[in-house]
Amino acid sequence: EVQLVESGGGLVQAGGSLRLSCTASGLNIDDYTIGWFRQAPGKEREAVSCISTTDSSTYYADSVQGRFTISSDNAKNTVYLQMNGLKPEDTADYYCAASRHTIVVITTFGYDYWGQGTQVTVSS
Repeated sequence: EVQLVESGGGLVQAGGSLRLSCTASGLNIDDYTIGWFRQAPGKEREAVSCISTTDSSTYYADSVQGRFTISSDNAKNTVYLQMNGLKPEDTADYYCAASRHTIVVITTFGYDYWGQGTQVTVSS
């Protein structure tokens, strides 16, 4: 059974940092593209950052470019999202997902497995 478990969310003040972790079981992340998505209340789920662990190519949404960094630790079967310079508009539930595609995919329907999500709240 494939499981993706997110952790690291919480409440932080604007300008602060959080590091989200996505630990996988039942699959090897180096065979998948891993994406971080977020969904704010009343909004659609959107891709934040993705990493193809086969060639380490990455994607960042324009809204997080330069503030967020995605990385992977294949030995721990874990993908991280370092979030710096957090803004109130970053408030959302954050989800990690795994795609069998070996290239970066930024659409939700391109992903096969999803975690349960972790909440991030940024206060002003």
